[in-house]
Amino acid sequence: MRLNKFIAGSGYCSRRKADTLIEQGAVNVNGKPADVGQQIHENDTVTIFGEKIQQRDHDIYYAFHKPFGTICTADEKADNTVYDYLPQNERPLYVGRLDVESSGLMLMTSNGEVANAVMHGSGDHEKEYIVTVDKPITRSFVKNMAAGVMIDNQLTKPARLKKLRDDQFSLVLTEGRNRQIRKMCKALGYQVKVLRRVRIMNIKLGTLGEGNYRPLTKNERRELLTQLNLWNG
Repeated sequence: MRLNKFIAGSGYCSRRKADTLIEQGAVNVNGKPADVGQQIHENDTVTIFGEKIQQRDHDIYYAFHKPFGTICTADEKADNTVYDYLPQNERPLYVGRLDVESSGLMLMTSNGEVANAVMHGSGDHEKEYIVTVDKPITRSFVKNMAAGVMIDNQLTKPARLKKLRDDQFSLVLTEGRNRQIRKMCKALGYQVKVLRRVRIMNIKLGTLGEGNYRPLTKNERRELLTQLNLWNG
């Protein structure tokens, strides 16, 4: 097995990040510095920054409802993080960061390859949000949000928007730039009051309560991996 695949399978990080760590000299195999592209065997010992890395018996896949005010960070010293709501012995990767003022669905997985595939922009993977703004939505706003908005000197990808009430709409994006929806609305003269993510690809938030998590069903996992071209039966 290639070393970067082994590391991703442990849940430590994605294959791409694993290659970066190898290049930086942070990875050892049997006590010796590793090489990018290196093959490893069943009895080899892999360490990253001195920490032994092991393959999991099975991958973790959770749907988690991030509450407003909760922080997306792996810093164990931080307060009120997404990991405070999960089992203490589990620290899966979070897929698709939500800012502290946003709530809603997060996908949590121990599979670094899956996490990287979902977040990679070239995949055009859908994420759906319910957004409440500070004033009535106009036809011009709907048209511009759907067509693309210039933020950070770059036009956003086309999106799908459906008006739900005068000040609220659903928005389907296929990219995940930093604070994208808030910046898009601001560029058009609106302020976001409430932002909640309700879907990531085939995974839906549904009635899952704030601060709660649930394992994905077998059908959800199979469909997710199939859409990511990672399903091998």
